[in-house]
Amino acid sequence: MNAGRIIKVSGPLVVAEGIPGAKMYDVVRVSESRLIGEIIEIRGDRASIQVYEETTGLGPGEPVYSTGNPLSVELGPGLIESIYDGIQRPLDAIREKTGDRINRGVEAPGISREKKWNFVPTVQKGAQVTGGDIIGTVQETVVVEHRIMVPPGVEGTIEEIKAGEFAVDETIARIKTAAGVKDVTMLQRWPVRRGRPYKEKKAPSEIMSTGQRVIDTFFPVAKGGTACIPGPFGSGKTVVQHQLAKWADADIIVYVGCGERGNEMTDVLMEFPEIKDPRSGESLMKRTVLVANTSDMPVAAREASIYTGITIAEYFRDMGYSVAIMADSTSRWAEALREISGRLEEMPGEEGYPAYLGSRVAEFYERAGKVVCLGKDQNRLGSLTAIGAVSPPGGDLSEPVTQNTLRIVKVFWGLDASLAYRRHFPAINWLLSYSLYTEMLDDYFRKQGSEEWVILRREAMRILQEESELEEIVRLVGVDALSAKDRITMETARSLREDYLHQNAFHEVDTYSSVEKQLILLRLTLAYGEEAQNLLNAGRPLKEIFAMPIRERIARAKYIPESEMDRIAQIEKDLRTEVANTTGGVA
Repeated sequence: MNAGRIIKVSGPLVVAEGIPGAKMYDVVRVSESRLIGEIIEIRGDRASIQVYEETTGLGPGEPVYSTGNPLSVELGPGLIESIYDGIQRPLDAIREKTGDRINRGVEAPGISREKKWNFVPTVQKGAQVTGGDIIGTVQETVVVEHRIMVPPGVEGTIEEIKAGEFAVDETIARIKTAAGVKDVTMLQRWPVRRGRPYKEKKAPSEIMSTGQRVIDTFFPVAKGGTACIPGPFGSGKTVVQHQLAKWADADIIVYVGCGERGNEMTDVLMEFPEIKDPRSGESLMKRTVLVANTSDMPVAAREASIYTGITIAEYFRDMGYSVAIMADSTSRWAEALREISGRLEEMPGEEGYPAYLGSRVAEFYERAGKVVCLGKDQNRLGSLTAIGAVSPPGGDLSEPVTQNTLRIVKVFWGLDASLAYRRHFPAINWLLSYSLYTEMLDDYFRKQGSEEWVILRREAMRILQEESELEEIVRLVGVDALSAKDRITMETARSLREDYLHQNAFHEVDTYSSVEKQLILLRLTLAYGEEAQNLLNAGRPLKEIFAMPIRERIARAKYIPESEMDRIAQIEKDLRTEVANTTGGVA
């Protein structure tokens, strides 16, 4: 085999010359240890390679072998429940080979070739098929039906199709095309840097509920939308990401830990199998794919991990599933870009990041969306929702990664360190954050017959904004300077913050609130403000209004399980009855 040779090693960057047929983004094998690398720059006969493994001990003169193929992922049955590193090597298979530490040059296929899957055809011999058509199914887990699709670009007549137990690389069908007969297996390969094709992209129109009240009520994200969670150290980005991964209303979850701390990824690996999925009652892992690239792994693999994750997510989207990808954190991905750019001696942009940072960030988020899938079935819609955490140094939201992200995404959940220090979780600042999907989702709720939801949400946001203005007065002259009406507004806002928006991620009931429960809780919280005003109009003193015994029941209503929501509605009835009895029916 012809090979190039190394002439320079600079951390994860290796420069080699004489690689036969070298092309941009080709995968190469570096040295006799066969380390995986990718060509990211070509100057004359010299190719710059980012190596996805530790380069310690490499020196000039060692060989570099070209594979002639771009960095690709394997797609097929066996993805769900898998835990991969940044370049789709299964970590459990590697552990069996090398122990707890990943040795250099270890190779393992992304999908097992030994395991047999029961393939059930859904088309017959003689059927006309085109790229993206579903030709059969595999029950991958008790929750996920894996739909086997004709590879994109293949079109023709089914000449033969089998049923039964097959490994992923065994032929299950033969398609007669214009170019000859093509064998189809359950395994597809796809280059990670190229988005998978679809027929048409549609505007997102349906909420992706997350079970987190501050998100679903005020700053919802649509299925097929994009969102980011920037926040300083310790403000709870990772916990919010974990919550979204656990409870988001998506068929498939792809969680990418990009440059994450090892203990945080450990939490994910330990927790997810134990969590009972509210949709199916099974373990959450039955519909999850994990890509773990911890901070002690080679820096270049961080970039690959993001692309690996989004390509796997697109594959499930093409089946017609609603998919959510969590990227935690894109800042560490950007830091990897900065390091490689510096070693390439490129002209730095703002804060040392490469000039192309904005386009790379856009490239990632633009792969999200709600699409009409390839194939003859016009009704098969899939969606891919991308949610990225951003870790700005010192919580500075004006830094390049945050700003470039905000230009692209439509939902901004701004985490606030002061809320986090007050133990308010999720620490999403309701005055700083925004969602550009709110208006179209209001239309969605109206169509669902929930006009009340739209009215209550606006009223709650008005009260919280009013509280912010009144706080300025309180800071200057004290709470006694406020009118009784303003005091009630402040108290209602406090109830909204502490009883409604505050949510305990580690409480088995409060960790998740369905949209139906959120509506009832919000109605109850605002009913207190309304009835307190009625009591004031009836001449009751503030002290008595604030000391109402039912307030304790309102504060604890969020801990009532979903199966007993009638109890929350009863609290509201009791509140209105108590006030009516006190005021003699005066409104």
